[in-house]
Amino acid sequence: MALGTSVGGWKIIRTVGGKIFKMHPIHGFAADLNSAVVILTATLLHLPVSTTHVVSGSIMGVGSAQRVKAVHWDVARSMVVAWVMTIPCTAIMGAVSYLVATTFFGGAL
Repeated sequence: MALGTSVGGWKIIRTVGGKIFKMHPIHGFAADLNSAVVILTATLLHLPVSTTHVVSGSIMGVGSAQRVKAVHWDVARSMVVAWVMTIPCTAIMGAVSYLVATTFFGGAL
């Protein structure tokens, strides 16, 4: 995870911080406050949430509150597609890894 963040982290930060919606300090404050409330509530209710999804959704919400057309929906759409594709792709990779491991180390697992 650390390697992935160090390699691709800046792209994610740039996308979330500026490509979804051109933010000003008050927008950042509102998005962060909303994210904190949502994450804290989820924690108290023992619900799993992705902080990246919560923050991105908060930024889209702040942008929509300012003006719906202010949000770059094409960027938001590509992010949602990537989120949806993550679970099946990782499941497939996990299955392939398991099959490779059992093939090479059969009885040891």
